[in-house]
Order: sequence, then structure tokens, then C-alpha cells
Amino acid sequence: MGILAVLVAAAASWILGAAYYMGLARPWMEAAGIAMDENGRPKGGGSPLPFALSALCMILVAGMMRHIFHGAGVSTVGAGLIGGAGIGLFFIAPWIMINNAYAMRPFRLTLIDGGYAVAGCATIGAVLTLF
Repeated sequence: MGILAVLVAAAASWILGAAYYMGLARPWMEAAGIAMDENGRPKGGGSPLPFALSALCMILVAGMMRHIFHGAGVSTVGAGLIGGAGIGLFFIAPWIMINNAYAMRPFRLTLIDGGYAVAGCATIGAVLTLF
């Protein structure tokens, strides 16, 4: 049951990320400094590799969150949601900020990517408690 919970939670967060970044595609590409063509798409097309890697990483994050939640006794949807949001807000988003600050990236990029870290982890946390 644990593996199924991890896979479903990872898929839910990955799908949320797809919707999130589709909605913020232009501001994200501008903040990330990605060159766009006349249609607003990344120049040179795109590789499927980032999508595959992000799916793999969602599984890793969901797996570790399940391990932490199991040990901490997190078992309700509310506790999973808050615990996940806390992991995103206090672990992942600060790390994103550090990386972006050293790379001299716009703070807007940190806000966009950090926002997904919080929402994605909150989704994983909530879904994990449903299994």
C-alpha cells in the first residue's frame, strides 16, 4: 500500500505542477531567461528529459515524505496538508532561493518555483494520508 500511496501522491503533485507551470509559463520563462519564439514557446523546441526527471523526483520526494510522515504519526489529511506545506515552505523553497540567489536569478523565479514547492508538497502530504 505504501508504494501505491507514493506513486499516486507523486502523480498528483506532478499533474498540479503541469497545470501550475502552464498557467505561469510566460512569467516563468521570462524570469528563468529562456529565449522564446514569436509564439511564446521556448526556442529550439523542448526535450522530454525535464518531464521524466521531474516525475522521478516527485516519486523521491513523495517517498521520503511518506517515510517522515509514517515516523511522525501524520495520519489525517489536514496534518498531511500542513506538514507537506511546511516541508515545501521551510525546506525546499529556501533551497531554491539559495540556488537562485547565487545564480543571480530574479527573485520572481524564486517566488514562482517556491510557490510550486509549497503547493506540490502540500498535495503530496494530503494524498499520502488518504492511503
